[in-house]
Amino acid sequence: MWILSTLMAAWFQSMRTAHQNSLSKESGTLHATLARSLFGLPFVFLYGVFCWVILGEITLPPTLSFYFSALIGAIAQVAATYLMLTLFKTQSYTSGTLFAKTEAIMTALLGLFIFASALSFSAWVGIVLGVIGIVILSLKTSISLAGFFQKGALLGLASGLCFAITSLSVTFASHQLDGHLATRAALTLILVLAIQSILLWSIQSYIEKKLFSPFTKNLNVSTKVGFFSAIGSIGWFTAFALANPALVKTLGQIEVIGTLYYSKYRFSEQISFREWVGGGFILSSVMIVALASYF
Repeated sequence: MWILSTLMAAWFQSMRTAHQNSLSKESGTLHATLARSLFGLPFVFLYGVFCWVILGEITLPPTLSFYFSALIGAIAQVAATYLMLTLFKTQSYTSGTLFAKTEAIMTALLGLFIFASALSFSAWVGIVLGVIGIVILSLKTSISLAGFFQKGALLGLASGLCFAITSLSVTFASHQLDGHLATRAALTLILVLAIQSILLWSIQSYIEKKLFSPFTKNLNVSTKVGFFSAIGSIGWFTAFALANPALVKTLGQIEVIGTLYYSKYRFSEQISFREWVGGGFILSSVMIVALASYF
């Protein structure tokens, strides 16, 4: 179940990121970050109502730790998305997206220290191979220590760290609830998106001095970003409720296929031999992690 949820999330996230990249260039990074949560919230709310009515409600009221961890996850995801969109301006779409995906190893390490969430040896091998693939894909020149101190690399690492914090925070929040796992995931996602929408809508309205300014900027693309983000987030949050976040994020790196597709056919970027090699490492890591979950 968690594998299917992750694959769905990765596919829809690749579509969301591509449209979000276009929206960022047309309407600015802040609006592109806001569109993900504000325009995705109605779709997620409908899904939450479905889960509550059909699958089962939450049997105990949410605790303070649920709200606090959801708040941390919401803020961390906003920061991660903003950093990733800013990264697109310094790197190609392919490199920008994939460098941020160092989140897999960061999620594993943070999970190990914070939650004592141990992984098998084969899972660690898969994670390391995935990170190697991302590094190969992301660096424009030969791999060197200096390359990690360039602006693009630092933005990518910071984005990956924030995404890792998001994964662990929403996983912890979901586990604070008692009820059907899909309902728990949906309620957590609704709260996270609501916090993000209020925060970013307030900032954009203040900057532009217009309360409804988010609804005046490329409504068509903004709605697509929200819809794809909602479906992807439903997949992520459900997978987080079922499995170790590090495994989920590593398997989710299969998104690289969608990234390469949009890079070549939507943004007309050439895919180099180095990028094919890096993609091979990532696909190998995905298969190893998927198999590790069964042994």
